[in-house]
Amino acid sequence: MSRKVSKPENASGAAPAGSLPDSMISGINSALQAWGPSGEYMLDAMQRTILYWDLMRQRSELHEKQKAEAVPNVLKFDAELVLDARTFKRPANYLLVRIKPTKDVTIDPQKRPFVVVDPRAGHGPGIGGFKADSEIGMAMGAGHPCYFVGFTPEPMPGQTIEDIMHAEAVFLEKVIALHPEAEGKPCVIGNCQAGWAVMMLAATRPELFGPIIVAGSPLSYWAGVKGENPMRYTGGLAGGSWLTALTSDLGHGKFDGAHLVKNFENLNPANTHWSKSYDIWANVDKGAKRFLEFEKWWGGHVNLNAEEIQWIVDQLFVGNKLATAEIVTSEGERIDLRNIRSPIICFCSKGDNITPPQQALGWIADLYATDDDIRACGQTIIYAIHESVGHLGIFVSGGVAKKEHQEFTSNIDLIDVLPPGLYEAVMTPKANVLVNSDLVGGDWVVRFELRTMDDIRTIVQPSIENERLFATVQRVSEINLGLYHGFFQPLVRAALNNPATEWMKKIMPALPDSDPFAANNPLMRQVAQMAEQVRQHRSPVAPDNPLVAWQTKVSEGIVAALDGYRDMRDKSMEQIFLATYGSPLLQAMVGLPAADESPRRRPGADPKRLAFIEQRIGELKSRVAEGGLREAAVRSLVYIGMAGEGVDERAFNELRKIRAENEGMTLQEFKQMLREQFFGLLLDQEAALAAIPAMLPADPAVRTKTLEAIQRTVRATGKASGERAQRLAQVEKLFAAVDPK
Repeated sequence: MSRKVSKPENASGAAPAGSLPDSMISGINSALQAWGPSGEYMLDAMQRTILYWDLMRQRSELHEKQKAEAVPNVLKFDAELVLDARTFKRPANYLLVRIKPTKDVTIDPQKRPFVVVDPRAGHGPGIGGFKADSEIGMAMGAGHPCYFVGFTPEPMPGQTIEDIMHAEAVFLEKVIALHPEAEGKPCVIGNCQAGWAVMMLAATRPELFGPIIVAGSPLSYWAGVKGENPMRYTGGLAGGSWLTALTSDLGHGKFDGAHLVKNFENLNPANTHWSKSYDIWANVDKGAKRFLEFEKWWGGHVNLNAEEIQWIVDQLFVGNKLATAEIVTSEGERIDLRNIRSPIICFCSKGDNITPPQQALGWIADLYATDDDIRACGQTIIYAIHESVGHLGIFVSGGVAKKEHQEFTSNIDLIDVLPPGLYEAVMTPKANVLVNSDLVGGDWVVRFELRTMDDIRTIVQPSIENERLFATVQRVSEINLGLYHGFFQPLVRAALNNPATEWMKKIMPALPDSDPFAANNPLMRQVAQMAEQVRQHRSPVAPDNPLVAWQTKVSEGIVAALDGYRDMRDKSMEQIFLATYGSPLLQAMVGLPAADESPRRRPGADPKRLAFIEQRIGELKSRVAEGGLREAAVRSLVYIGMAGEGVDERAFNELRKIRAENEGMTLQEFKQMLREQFFGLLLDQEAALAAIPAMLPADPAVRTKTLEAIQRTVRATGKASGERAQRLAQVEKLFAAVDPK
């Protein structure tokens, strides 16, 4: 039965204009319900439709309100401005804000700050702090000061990617200066397109960074798997980046971010053209608030300068030059990701069709041939692959925030001190942990397991054939862009600047708003009034109504049809792409090398870096016997840990106690000592172990106490077994040995 609530009336006692009398609504409801299940469904569907229309009206109002704001964003948290890059000598439309802690959060001044950088990929800023369970929410909940880097809708005149890099460098310098007591440099999170920008800055200013988290960030743009990842073909099918230049010219030097959003939406026509609207219509009573929160971000588009978007497309999307150190700044500095000295955490998902794991991790296979290459660069690279979440879920999913982002945050110091190498972050439920569960901070326990370049190549599946396809696209793009610049761009710009064109714009009547639910539609007032009446007389249909099941079946059929269209379209796109750019004739015409040769630059080992590494090897070998009790303890733990499955957060939390006992030892000093002990074992394991007895004090009680700490740390994850147990026994003998001196 319908729920009856008295309806407000105007001063004359009549219902507001556009509304139906309460008695009439009750009569209609009763008449429809008298028809049984079909009538009940008809009434419910009619009411849901009106509520859906009103929701679309609210969305339109929300978009207009966002456009009116100077700095529209969707941050859930209060913030205060710290720096405005629009005032810099090299201005950019970027802002640094400090996130104000919520009442239930206590910030620890000794904890490193977190800086979240949002992507400027069509939408406005704020997705990194979209809700309480977010990247910012997890970092603040762990007691870290938090900062956010956002941007205004319009770029500064002449703004370039390098200007943005310069601005973000100034931001990080400011954050470091504001936290002199913090242990460790800021952890910087780069979401999606912000990831490559953060990595570029870290390669040129490595001293500004603590651990770097790149979430859903494409870094190797040609990578992918046949039959999947169709988005990587779009540039080639358009003939390259000339279309980007044309679009920017049509926008009078601006590129509307709505074009990028449209590309995302085209990937999933079923969701764009049906499921998104159907799902909210079918569940309009429950999902309205969540829908509006998301649409506030999704519908808020921003612009880029023509120079910015052209650089991005030419250097990254089509050129794929970041992973091969081919990008050179205007000052002549080569951007080489091997220069990054901070741990890098790559978080991606198999369910992400915008940044699949191949594009998130392919740069590792591009830059390094062997595992020793990573260690020689002193780099720590960690990857985590989600099984199913989509691209947006990496940033907005509460479940992802409370698992992956919380674990990264709570173990950021462990990540910072991991020895150089390649690791995978493996997470298991805390409920499954039977030993020392009190040493686990959240609901999951993370273990960083050593991986090899073979593991990366299995994921990325690199091939010369694939590289030749996209290298051909790159060269065709350069040719087409040159033709556009030389012949067509002057004509386009002249047509747009023609006084007659401007005059026609003035006399032509304004085009109606394309949104039928916009405020300028006079029917929206009636829709709002009808929606209020529906809420007062809402009669939801019973879930077991047979027409509800029929409705679901119809929707599933529409989704299946649109998915079928998508699959056919994507397959056709791939076939056209492969046939066009796989043509030996076209490849020869654009000057590609022989078929068995890679067309890409393979970054060779820098002679200066090799010389430095040789020098460091000599220094480490000469100092293998140096050190005292704490060096011996850390060396022993590293030696035992090298035999296990990986580094467990429980072991690290025990290891904190060893560091705590060494007052005055900073996290950076501890990290440096751990790395030196790791390299010493790696270079000459036998000599490094043989030196331990001489590094220990003569006092047996001190030796025993330190050995007990080592045993507790090793057994924090359970009883040692296999090779780890053998190594622990070997260390116990070394601590019991008498120094011959």
